[in-house]
Amino acid sequence: MHSNGSWEDWKMVGSTPLGLTVSKSGDVLVCMPNQGLLKVNDDQIFLLASEVNGIPIRLADAVVEASDGSVYFSDASTKFGYDRFFLDLLEAKPHGRLLKYDPITKKTTVLLDGLGFANGVALSLEEDYILICETWKFRCLKHWIKGEKLGSTEIFIENLPGGPDNINIAADGRSYWIALIGGMRSRPLEFVYRYGILKHIFATYPYLLEWIGFMDNQTMVVKVGEEGEPIISFDDSNGKVISLVTSAMEVEDYLYLGSLNANFLGRLSIDKFRI
Repeated sequence: MHSNGSWEDWKMVGSTPLGLTVSKSGDVLVCMPNQGLLKVNDDQIFLLASEVNGIPIRLADAVVEASDGSVYFSDASTKFGYDRFFLDLLEAKPHGRLLKYDPITKKTTVLLDGLGFANGVALSLEEDYILICETWKFRCLKHWIKGEKLGSTEIFIENLPGGPDNINIAADGRSYWIALIGGMRSRPLEFVYRYGILKHIFATYPYLLEWIGFMDNQTMVVKVGEEGEPIISFDDSNGKVISLVTSAMEVEDYLYLGSLNANFLGRLSIDKFRI
């Protein structure tokens, strides 16, 4: 998308690209399901990482780059791919990972594993910690990558009203926008979790998940402070204008919204809501 609002087809990278970010070099880093981490420019497409310790990167999801070129990205599930991600929810076992790609050694390492569908990632302004969303656990974790707490992990925010998808740092550099997926804390879904036979039925006939409201049209984004304290939220319970929002990015006076259901970008003026 150009600054004048026009679009152009740029590169065919394969199936369905998920998270992406523009690197310091001007290349685009892309998370590709069933492939791994790609680097894309006008001339070529490079595969940077496809496995870690012999385990394939099955569902690369979100990515950020640090000022030193290190790349931090999520692998939502080591067991289920993009076309069967709902099975990860039904099984309710943690298969996600937070990974780091080193551009100097060309090696990828595991920073965290055993995550409940590792989704969005965000790097703090000082680049001393990474935030990562655990969608099925309705929380985000803070993993320290510098300083006295190097290597330690703590809960950033938990008990969210929806499954956290993507997380982006706000314009002030001290807070974060989190997009929440509705329909994941419904009573029907909690009932399904109680019985193995029901989980088997829904795994066999996944279209039934829509019947119980899984990933419904509700739209919700929340802004939280650097200690995880809620600041403000926007909610459209029926998703009349835009539904199933999975990302929210603040640029100047607007919040731009990405959706799995829409063929457009949403834009919300937030200047009057600033705190």
